[in-house]
Amino acid sequence: MFADRARIFVRSGKGGDGHVSFRREKYVPNGGPDGGDGGNGGSVILMVDDGLNTLTDYRHVQKYRAQDGESGGKRNCRGKNGADLILKVPEGTVIREAESGKVITDMSGENRNFVLLKGGRGGNGNQHYATSTMQAPQYAQPGQPAKELELFMELKVIADVGLVGFPNVGKSTLLTKVSNARPKVANYHFTTLNPHLGVVDLPDAKGFVIADIPGLIEGASEGIGLGFEFLRHIERTKVIIHMVDVAGTEGRDPIEDIYAINKELEAYNPDIALRPQVIAANKTDMIYADGDDDPILRLQKEFEPKGVCVYPISAISGKGIRELLYHVRNMLDQIDDKPIIFEQEFFPEYMLSVSEEPYTVVYDEEKAEYVIEGPRIEKMLGYTNLESEKGFSFFQNFLKQNGILDQLEEMGIQEGDTVRMYGLSFDYYK
Repeated sequence: MFADRARIFVRSGKGGDGHVSFRREKYVPNGGPDGGDGGNGGSVILMVDDGLNTLTDYRHVQKYRAQDGESGGKRNCRGKNGADLILKVPEGTVIREAESGKVITDMSGENRNFVLLKGGRGGNGNQHYATSTMQAPQYAQPGQPAKELELFMELKVIADVGLVGFPNVGKSTLLTKVSNARPKVANYHFTTLNPHLGVVDLPDAKGFVIADIPGLIEGASEGIGLGFEFLRHIERTKVIIHMVDVAGTEGRDPIEDIYAINKELEAYNPDIALRPQVIAANKTDMIYADGDDDPILRLQKEFEPKGVCVYPISAISGKGIRELLYHVRNMLDQIDDKPIIFEQEFFPEYMLSVSEEPYTVVYDEEKAEYVIEGPRIEKMLGYTNLESEKGFSFFQNFLKQNGILDQLEEMGIQEGDTVRMYGLSFDYYK
């Protein structure tokens, strides 16, 4: 079974504790502190593996833990660092925080490695705390705690062109004809149980990647039938080829089929339905009507005034396929070739460290300022580079997600009022 979704739990390694000990040698009866530092905990790292094309492994094992750092030892011995945990995923895997559904990272394009959770730092041994007045410190620093996350992993295949259509319209046959893909072909509904990718090479033109999306049925966007399982794989495509059985060999109306599929695409994600489309009118070698009953003419009258070209083809004989492919290439040339990447919305390195800490919001009447303080705010500001666009965006989201903006609104803040946080002042605007 093709596995393109998984839910897993991950944990970074805890930092090793610092050690408390003192030198005890034959001729050094009162030696100083020599407690070693704890080792750093292992990090959880995501890595793209080009040899993978499913998330099957994560269906069977759902809990992953990086190694903890070892505690420090006597004689300044530092604890061993915990081993990193590397999770290999296929390219195109989108990682979300399970509860909120927000994107943590999209393992696509140049993003081949991503540190998901950094291991806890090892604690300092008591040797670090000796001073002129405290020469025998009896304490050491504990290692930083591990961090945990529950993840939802979703594979969205990377292709320039999505090939959609009802079952048995000839999509797999076309893909076999035009590319190096070799999907199984048989006369059954939902024959294609996996999204198949193929590379189309064109003489004198740039090639492109095409994905055969498994057959849809009406109601797929609501979870009916297998079509719903694969709609996510069309989210990255830039051009959509609607393939229809123009001869109606199974008694279906090709015009109704196109409208039905567009309805499903729009219900699943309205942006997808707005992408450029072209119609591949397949099985022209099986048409026996002519004149006003010509189904190709009907398709052209219905869709070409709307800017959607209709290409009569035969996936079996190859007739018309060349013209269709060059038209698709021309459509792609009009579109930005930048890959569709899902932007990061959730930042584990910030949120996990500060989400449980307290904070206060008060109004300073003397200075006419709203003052926000507390460990949560102090930590957030320490982690965040407000001079960067990404950091300032996180800062704004932090205030919103933690209910701080709502509190300010309830207290009657107005546009232009000043908000102060640990020496930093901001003007409030909605």
